[in-house]
Amino acid sequence: MDPRLTPMLGDLADAALEGVIPAVRYRAPTPMQATAARAPIQKAPAFDAEQVDELLFGEAFAVLATDSDFVFGQAVRDGYVGWVEEALLGDPGPPPTHRVLALAALAFDEPSIKAPVVHRLSMNALASVEAREGRFLKLHGSGWVVETHLAPMGVFADDPAAVALQFLGAPYLWGGRSSDGLDCSGLVQQALYACGFACPRDSDQQSGLGRKVALADAARNDLVFWPGHVGVMLDGARLLHANAHAMCVSIEPIGEAIARIEAAGSGPPSAVRRL
Repeated sequence: MDPRLTPMLGDLADAALEGVIPAVRYRAPTPMQATAARAPIQKAPAFDAEQVDELLFGEAFAVLATDSDFVFGQAVRDGYVGWVEEALLGDPGPPPTHRVLALAALAFDEPSIKAPVVHRLSMNALASVEAREGRFLKLHGSGWVVETHLAPMGVFADDPAAVALQFLGAPYLWGGRSSDGLDCSGLVQQALYACGFACPRDSDQQSGLGRKVALADAARNDLVFWPGHVGVMLDGARLLHANAHAMCVSIEPIGEAIARIEAAGSGPPSAVRRL
């Protein structure tokens, strides 16, 4: 089983895996959710450990074990396993009624744009609305957000490339998936989430989405893959991708991107997939 997606720590495994994988102990996880705008998922229980994924506000995390300031568990939305600082999590709130529609939405302490900011919530963060005042909606566990920055659950965009383009210029961050910083697969995941598609976290996992097409036939919204990298086509000639070369989300002519990536040693595109 893929260790990135298997809630197991040493001899302890999630109770749901009993009879599936061998372990000395099995435990039912404790449900929690992100109460910070962003909660890094890390490889180890240390503040300087590598970030491998990220929880957004309101996303659920199933906790299996605790080690000092960190808890080990699994992100419910994309299944990724790792360590999260416990202070960034809290008890589960009511089921989400809305997701953040805007690239970023400010949650204010009061229903006023002059009030202090409680959170800067990124696209696809989840929230439950508990009150309304004028054009502001009060979110459980957060502040007041302008209604136009939210979408009811089940209401989606229809053009992943247009969603991804909103992140243009956002900084490149390994393991990130927010407007404050994200990596190549994080960009694709957020674009697909906003359009109602389920999407795994890493590019090798995403390469199984859709159906294969020829590079010469690549069109808008097709995903282009290299080993360890992915981007989305804006049209037949331009690729949008978060990349460590530009250190941001950028647009490149597909021919230039192919030549540059091949020269760097990653070879030609490994696949083009159409959703």
